[in-house]
Amino acid sequence: MEWTTACPDWQERILGRRSLIVSPPIFADEAAAALDAFKALRVVDVAGSPTFGDVGEQWIFDFVAAIFGAGGPDGRRLIREFFLCISKKNGKSTLAAGIMLTALIRNWRMSNELLILAPTIEAAQNSFKPAADMIRADPELNAAEGGFLHIQDHIRTITHLATKATLKVVAADSATVVGKKAAFVLIDELWEFGKKPNADAMLREATGGLVSRPEGFVISITTQADAPPAGVFKDKLDYARDVRDGKVADRKFLPVIYEFPPKMVASQAYLEPANFYVTNPNIGRSVSAEWLEDELRRELQKGPETRNTFLAKHLNVEIGMGMRSNRWPGADYWQRQIDATITFETLLDRCEAVVIGIDGGGLDDLFGFSVIGREKVSRRWLSWSHAWAHESVLERRKAIASTLRGFEADGELTIVDDALEDLSEIVARVEAVQDAGLLAAVAVDPAGLGALADALAEIGVTADSGILVGAPQGYGLMNAIKTTERKLADGTFRHAPSTLMDWCVGNLKIEPTATAIRATKQSAGDAKIDPVMALFDAVVVMSKNPEPASTKSVYEDRGLVLL
Repeated sequence: MEWTTACPDWQERILGRRSLIVSPPIFADEAAAALDAFKALRVVDVAGSPTFGDVGEQWIFDFVAAIFGAGGPDGRRLIREFFLCISKKNGKSTLAAGIMLTALIRNWRMSNELLILAPTIEAAQNSFKPAADMIRADPELNAAEGGFLHIQDHIRTITHLATKATLKVVAADSATVVGKKAAFVLIDELWEFGKKPNADAMLREATGGLVSRPEGFVISITTQADAPPAGVFKDKLDYARDVRDGKVADRKFLPVIYEFPPKMVASQAYLEPANFYVTNPNIGRSVSAEWLEDELRRELQKGPETRNTFLAKHLNVEIGMGMRSNRWPGADYWQRQIDATITFETLLDRCEAVVIGIDGGGLDDLFGFSVIGREKVSRRWLSWSHAWAHESVLERRKAIASTLRGFEADGELTIVDDALEDLSEIVARVEAVQDAGLLAAVAVDPAGLGALADALAEIGVTADSGILVGAPQGYGLMNAIKTTERKLADGTFRHAPSTLMDWCVGNLKIEPTATAIRATKQSAGDAKIDPVMALFDAVVVMSKNPEPASTKSVYEDRGLVLL
């Protein structure tokens, strides 16, 4: 039996208003029976309470058919996970209610559990109310009028009187999902779970029942996040894109993502009203094009925070590093200068001189480490970065804990539980550069250096040797910031791919004064910038065109501050 969940031509399809689901339902009879039940449900918040069959768009029917048409008559499901990312007001909560009611109606397992998992109590209520309204609008369903679905509003539960199966809508926390044995799970607003540090464990607990339920499914329905994607949302979004694009072959996972093609994002074509339909397939029905145009006009006059929320929610635009009004100008060029061939090892092979920048704070900060090498022959600058964090950061900075865990999973951040472990790993990296005969300097933020200076001294990296250099901070970094953005713009600075550095660059805020600019940790708050500050420390020295250090100091006469 052949089918695919990939949609490599999605850009052409989405611009042509064609289906983003390539294969027809695997089991056509099962899909048809489920669609009959789904289309009969009434959408109460639309004038006249029409049925889904009366007002639903084809993309909705395609999605519903794909879900229920993936389960065979023998009870075995061939596609078990579904992901829908779509703009707000395209009937997301109503669709979720309709899908799960259809699953409850079609379910054959006695005393089965069905679960809608929402991030907050308010979101849970938004999912439960449409389901309850659909039942009350249909006497054949409503147990109060002789039907077979019994509503319990106070506990947000709907019970099928024949099978005793229950559909529950719960607000997520560790306590609400422990012990759940749900065969059918719908996760609403997955982007909000990306903010929760324990979301991965919580979702695993909620979906654990599928192990013994071969007919079961998991559906994630979400808009884009109002900040750069993080945590479980980022992981799922990245995976969904890879499956859609054919980079990962997973026929048991079906992604449907209504987003603008990359070229349209780069050119900001999403701001053109004629393109609103791309991420709003319900435009003209539940979505008003006139309202979107009016709201966008107002939002463009406001600050970036509210504007970004509008773009993420109503146009499904992923919020990234280049969307703050006070962003670092280099952020506009950062993504263009990614070189996937750069690693720590290849940088050493390709370069003739290396400067290391280090920026660290307290136990609730990151320890940033950036390497800049001057490439042989081309003399381009190549950069590779890493960071360390003490585990206490996860408690003290809970708002970014899931983001940091994501960087850890990508191998770009090391979380340690021993205050000395990060120092030993940093020193090992410095020593590797030194052993390669490439080390020109280690440039550091002098504040709070303490134990690191002692550790570096053990390998001969000291102020007395001229290798350990204190980089000016605050306004003193202005030249390094300007130099980096110019070299990014002209392509003479290339860097390794790093979601950690992407995040830090996006967090960087520039504060102009009458005579200078500065970037400070304080202005970034929880959104850390330590690794990019380490990069600027290294730029301070690399701008002096250094050579690998010898026993004699080569910096004494170059205007740098020796520690």
